[in-house]
Amino acid sequence: MSIFRFNAVEKASNRKAVEACTPHRKVSEYFGENVFDRKTMQKYLSKETFKALTQSIDRGEPIDREIANHVAAGMKMWALEKGVTHYTHWFQPLTDGTAEKHDAFVEHDGNGGMIEEFSGKLLVQQEPDASSFPNGGLRNTFEARGYSAWDPSSPAFIVDDTLCIPTVFIAYTGEALDYKTPLIRSIEALNKAATDVCQYFSDDVHKVIAYLGWEQEYFLIDEDLYSARPDLSLTERTLLGHESAKNQQLDDHYFGAIPSRVQEFMKDLEAECYKLGIPVKTRHNEVAPNQFEFAPIYEECNLANDHNQLLMSVMKRVARHHNFRVLLHEKPFKGVNGSGKHCNWSMGTDTGINLFSPGKNREDNLRFITFIVNTILAVYKYNALLKATIASATNAHRLGANEAPPAIISTFLGTQISEVLDKFENASIEDAIVVDDKKRLHLGFGQIPELLLDNTDRNRTSPFAFTGNRFEFRALGSSANCGSALLALNSAVAYQLRQFKADVDTLREAGSSKEAAIFEVLKRYIQESKPIRFDGNGYSKEWEAEAERRGLDCERSVPLQYDAYLKPDVVRMFEATGVLSRKELEARNEVKWEIYIKKVQIEARVLGDLSLNHIIPVVIRYQTVLLENLLRLKETFGQEEYEGMAEEPRRLIRKISGHITAVTKKVDEMVEARKKANRIADMREKAIAYHDTVAPYLEEIRYHIDELELMVDNQIWPLPKYRELLFIR
Repeated sequence: MSIFRFNAVEKASNRKAVEACTPHRKVSEYFGENVFDRKTMQKYLSKETFKALTQSIDRGEPIDREIANHVAAGMKMWALEKGVTHYTHWFQPLTDGTAEKHDAFVEHDGNGGMIEEFSGKLLVQQEPDASSFPNGGLRNTFEARGYSAWDPSSPAFIVDDTLCIPTVFIAYTGEALDYKTPLIRSIEALNKAATDVCQYFSDDVHKVIAYLGWEQEYFLIDEDLYSARPDLSLTERTLLGHESAKNQQLDDHYFGAIPSRVQEFMKDLEAECYKLGIPVKTRHNEVAPNQFEFAPIYEECNLANDHNQLLMSVMKRVARHHNFRVLLHEKPFKGVNGSGKHCNWSMGTDTGINLFSPGKNREDNLRFITFIVNTILAVYKYNALLKATIASATNAHRLGANEAPPAIISTFLGTQISEVLDKFENASIEDAIVVDDKKRLHLGFGQIPELLLDNTDRNRTSPFAFTGNRFEFRALGSSANCGSALLALNSAVAYQLRQFKADVDTLREAGSSKEAAIFEVLKRYIQESKPIRFDGNGYSKEWEAEAERRGLDCERSVPLQYDAYLKPDVVRMFEATGVLSRKELEARNEVKWEIYIKKVQIEARVLGDLSLNHIIPVVIRYQTVLLENLLRLKETFGQEEYEGMAEEPRRLIRKISGHITAVTKKVDEMVEARKKANRIADMREKAIAYHDTVAPYLEEIRYHIDELELMVDNQIWPLPKYRELLFIR
């Protein structure tokens, strides 16, 4: 195995950059060329079909089957011209990935031959096996039918020789089996509630759009080093491995010069993204060695989420071409930063107003405060739910350290916005409402221009921070589907805005003016939401105690965090907004518990195998060398001299023996704990058992193996070490 390691190190060290194959054109000339977007639709659809389709998309109305037939014909013509041979319904099951089944564009022609065929029926609906995907008991093997249905608001695209049609995925009985369905429902619920509130300030607003700008963090590892680590290959994280003497402590990787191999990978990835209509804009080194980030220009929430799912798939394919493997695990390496997926979330009107941006007059600023306050109150009321949406076996390793936010939800508003809300709470309605959009800072030396500062600083320990004209939900893990968190956030804010309108209308019916009613309700909401506001250090022990005193959810167990989905007020909120039913919520929790169990179970099995079949045999071999050395010393030197020489080798042998005993003992105990947990029938109780009795062994066993790594001869250690994984580029 050590030969495998050193061969991998040699190959990785000698690897040259693979030159990117990017188009010799401006991005604007090939952006979206593999997307059936509106520009392409105009070319391949009749004016009548194009108008009917775009109106249905813009208004959220069903598409007539005849129109669907015309769209399918135009889509097929475009795809065939581009060399496409297959099509697939592309959907997002509850696996944090995507799914697709490819069918060819062929049917019998009735004369023993074949013709290319693609009808509106095939475009609109297909029938994958619903029992083969996580469904929480909604579908069994003997009742496997489920449907994928076209989502026309997210344009079809081409990958290789396949036309991919974004779809929702539902059970035969109508329940959602994916992330897209409830996300779309939540977007519509937020649109309706926010539009109704906007009517207080402008009757020109007819639609409110939820926007998302994600930031995708990831690691790149040479493929030979990856293959030499069974734990990375099977779990995407290193289950053992001592920290490198140098990791990220010098802060020399963050925003540093991008390594040449990585730069070529990024060029190819960007080109692929642009062809697929993904508006990536930013690329840079992240904090940890071999960690990087991609970020796009923000888009409508549903489309942005589709693009993030597509990006993760494209990343893996492009990385292989450059002899890399992409790691999207939240914490692949212990002791350095993990990877998150920051979700920059905002709302905008169809008149072009960002509802989280201050305005230029009293009414605009009152609107700004209205949406800020209702958002933070929604986060306060449903902080346990929002924590549950980002909870997973993998993200649990990341949260609470190395610049990742803690597993306690709070909002950071910054000094200026906090002062505005505090003044508002204690002001009378006659007082002016003033919020500066930008502050000015002059640096004092001539060649540097005056800077415009955002009205809030950043707090990297805050899970939900206001960052100027949007909220940044920083707690989501890098491998997760953004829809998991955003469908809950959209729904919670929509429900809160409905309550706000009801409260304001009640005061108006009692004789208050519109502005006075809004003012009084907001003052009450500011007071009520104070416990969720925190601008300090989220890592401190004092904050943990303070958060508990404030009544915020401080549960640490991932399986227990999922209980938040089934709290009566959460079920009521989801059902009232039409996003998820109790039955769907119960099924999703079953899926979450099952995935948690399987993740921990796989890691336990892999670590047990690595411990007993890879590490311990090598350690015993090294211990034998030490023992043989003692014998040779005794044969060569006199007793007194030997005793002096043997003291340190004996101590080392004893230490090694102690670690060997601890590893084998704990692996046996872990296996027994797993067997005991597996006998539990109830999924929730089994997940709790895995969390409480199996998962702790992963760190305990790792500790002893990591200590052994420092003692055993480097020449025979079987697995690539952190210094090799993180610093060979």
